[in-house]
Amino acid sequence: FHFYAGICSALKLTVPSHTIHGIEGQPLQLTVDYNFNTTACEIQIIWLFERPQSNPKYLLGSVNQTVVPDLEYQHKFTLIPPNASLMINPLRISDEGNYIVKVNVRGNGTIAASEKIQVAVDVPVTQPIVQTEPSSGVVEYVGNITLKCTVGKGTRVVYQWMKNGKPLHAGPNYIFSSNNATLLIVPVVKEDIGNYSCLVSNPVSAMESEQIAPTIYYGPYGLRVKSDKGLNVGAVFTVDIGEAILFDCSADSNPPNTYSWIQRDDNTTQVIKYGPHLEVVSDKVSQKTIDYMCRAFNNVTGKRDETHFTVIITSAGLEKLAQKGKSLSSLAVITGISLFLILVMVFLFVWKRYQPHKACLCFFRPEADYKKAQTFSGHESALDDFGIYEFVAIPDHASGSRV
Repeated sequence: FHFYAGICSALKLTVPSHTIHGIEGQPLQLTVDYNFNTTACEIQIIWLFERPQSNPKYLLGSVNQTVVPDLEYQHKFTLIPPNASLMINPLRISDEGNYIVKVNVRGNGTIAASEKIQVAVDVPVTQPIVQTEPSSGVVEYVGNITLKCTVGKGTRVVYQWMKNGKPLHAGPNYIFSSNNATLLIVPVVKEDIGNYSCLVSNPVSAMESEQIAPTIYYGPYGLRVKSDKGLNVGAVFTVDIGEAILFDCSADSNPPNTYSWIQRDDNTTQVIKYGPHLEVVSDKVSQKTIDYMCRAFNNVTGKRDETHFTVIITSAGLEKLAQKGKSLSSLAVITGISLFLILVMVFLFVWKRYQPHKACLCFFRPEADYKKAQTFSGHESALDDFGIYEFVAIPDHASGSRV
């Protein structure tokens, strides 16, 4: 405590504070200490009560150990001399005012000292309630929100608005009433979304309301398209031939957006699907380019956004397949060649086993006989072109007569 003193000659009075807050219905003690350095034969203590713009009223007093109360207040105020402290029980709103204590000490002479204590009586606050207008929600940049804080009981209430657990201060779109009991947000924007509460307090208590989150409609913002596979470079997706790719379209919005997928061909567009997802199955060609567009629409704010992207289908899948074939192990190649050679050898063996054997017999015939044979055949001029050797094929003995 910070002590304050009233000194008259050798007499000193001290009180913890010149202003004390009490709670209605609870007892309150006004503590007073005094001391003196003279011989005393009598000690007198007097308590007076003073309301604004009125004369002080006598409450009670004592001389040495005898207490003389005002009969009007004898059951409300208590004094136990030589202690000069005053007990008020119970404390009422009507007990607010200034309490004056005076101490007289008589010895060789009489010395006196006095102090004044201001007493404020407060009623503890109850939990406040926050109401939102309108309660159905508003569209950003169009509507306003009013938050009202009401408290059932409490005196000298101080209002403080909180957002997400932190004190909320005046800003470009935050307007407070004179006592801070009302908060007006003009106009609302997406950044105003959060949990609001009202903290009420007075010198003897403090209570906070339940959090409330006003409904604010906004968007769409940040529209983008993602895929589960494929190479994305800016707004271009590259996909292998024969693969299916799933696209997802999303944007920040309240309420959630409705989505539509649009395909563009030769300066014409057509809606091919509704909803946030689109599956594209690539054609089995070496390369193809397809242009798409995702459109998001918020049916409450009336705003929409769209994004364009291109899908390029390449032959990378076939190249991968060829590379995979080339990566066959050497053992598999050798095994294939070996099987082929074995089959060839078996075929030759079977063919030789069942094919008739032929021999070539060469012998010399006299030139005269040879000429006769040629003349008989009608080709006399052939002597100049042919030799005198004759080749005869002799089949196997089992094949029949000679040729």
